[in-house]
Amino acid sequence: MTAMVQGTASPVNATRFRAAHEANWVRLERLVTRVEKRSIRALDDDDLLALPQLYRSTLSSLSLARATSLDRALVAYLEQLSTRAYFLLYGPPTSPMRAIGQFFRRGWPEAVQGLWRETLAAFTLLAVGILAGYLIVRGDPTWFYAIMPDSLASGRDPTASAERLRATIYTKKEEMLATFATALFTNNAQVAIFSFALGFAFATPTALLLVYNGLMLGALWAVFAGKGLGVGFMGWIAIHGTTELFAISLAGAAGFRIGTAIAFPGRASRSDAAVAAGRQAAAVMAGAVVMLAVAGLLEGIGRQTVMGDGPRYLIGAAMLVGWLTYFYLPRRDRDAAALA
Repeated sequence: MTAMVQGTASPVNATRFRAAHEANWVRLERLVTRVEKRSIRALDDDDLLALPQLYRSTLSSLSLARATSLDRALVAYLEQLSTRAYFLLYGPPTSPMRAIGQFFRRGWPEAVQGLWRETLAAFTLLAVGILAGYLIVRGDPTWFYAIMPDSLASGRDPTASAERLRATIYTKKEEMLATFATALFTNNAQVAIFSFALGFAFATPTALLLVYNGLMLGALWAVFAGKGLGVGFMGWIAIHGTTELFAISLAGAAGFRIGTAIAFPGRASRSDAAVAAGRQAAAVMAGAVVMLAVAGLLEGIGRQTVMGDGPRYLIGAAMLVGWLTYFYLPRRDRDAAALA
């Protein structure tokens, strides 16, 4: 007798359960489907306000359906609907391609703008290192061997002849340029990555790394300048170096932001401050990796193309102006969003 009562109670309860809540499920499914086919803009204000309430109501229905072992088909339906609604509310708001577009259009430039003080500090450290390396080696060429690793110099040292150094920056032959150019690019890429990664140690290693990288570049400049090739060397560097050094400065700025957040968290805990700073720094660093890729393409162009010093400086200046414009020139869509 008891079994018969239990057996007839479940269908009745399921029917009542559907009657009480199905309207909410149907409305939620209709809204989710509309957004999936079109966009969130397809919903009016009332639907937008109702969406999270319908989602929570559906989750409650799902929980109750599981607890009371209702129809498996109903449970599966509610699970699927809840999952779709969850990704609509809390998942990525746009398609991957649109998200990438938004990153390059607004996300990356805005993150860089927020680190302008740190970027200026990183660039200053690089510039001080370059000038110091140049003056030190010009004053005493033996300092070159203490500053520059042999693997990076590859014979481009104070003992090299002017002809060998000239061939490094003015020849089309692949073997003359490939080793030197690739070594410089690899070193700069490593410096950028480590400048960011070592920021957590209160940014001190980041600062030292930036200065040391500047010392190496300045030392190389002094070697070429000592043979009357200083202008030509910096012109060859300018083709890809403006982009590389900008990327290094941004990576250093990202490291500084993390380091200062850990050292001076303010009212927040160190972990919370590091997480907040890490989001912005990660966006900047992701863009810096793109810049390094662009620099690699430019380095290849510079290696394959022989041109005068003037065009090289023009290319470098154009790249620098382009990056500065991209990062710091106000955008209409950004201003409109701020006013909206």
